[in-house]
Amino acid sequence: MSDTLVLSDKERAILYSYRDTLEGLAEYLGGGYEIVLHCLESYEHSVIKIINGFHTGRTEGAPITNLALAMLSELKQQPGTPHAIVYFAQNRKGEPLKSTTIPILGDGDRIIGLICINFYMNTPLSELIRTMRPQEFMSPVSQNGETFAESAEEMLALTLGEVIPEVRQDAALPRSVHNKEIVRRLWEKGVFDIKGSVDTVAEALKLSPNTVYLHLRNLTKANRT
Repeated sequence: MSDTLVLSDKERAILYSYRDTLEGLAEYLGGGYEIVLHCLESYEHSVIKIINGFHTGRTEGAPITNLALAMLSELKQQPGTPHAIVYFAQNRKGEPLKSTTIPILGDGDRIIGLICINFYMNTPLSELIRTMRPQEFMSPVSQNGETFAESAEEMLALTLGEVIPEVRQDAALPRSVHNKEIVRRLWEKGVFDIKGSVDTVAEALKLSPNTVYLHLRNLTKANRT
């Protein structure tokens, strides 16, 4: 390289933080996708993280591709903030890939790395269907579904609308502990990390905010022991 890129500590931290992002993307997308993280300090050994590299036969330490190198040159010459590029390519076996190259920016919006995603287009339909089956990826956190609200207030209202009836219809719970149990379940869902949630919950349960805070203090104390 004639213009060697040297990353600052901050830029290196930014770049390496994407390694966990790759793991999450791979888990979400499934085995039909190769996901690659490039560090541009060394074009000769730019790949610092790769998942499902069998699609192109690459491993960590592999060089940047000629196509990515050309696209990088094009991105640097374009005015404005660099953007992702979507294109079609082939692996060494001539098999089709649908790809995207996403620049990672550092100080002064200079490109310090790339995320490349290659979808192996010969992936069996059965594999794609498997990634759409909830039981394959369900975690304890996701078992109750996800709420896509337009505001924090709406999200709180929807969550309360689920938890309150759930507790009050539980015949195994005495009525005397209903409010305490509702607060506990909301606490487990992280609801009280939202600003103003204590007042909203107190109003919904016809309690004082101090009573809600008391339940939360007891929960926090019990969780520490």
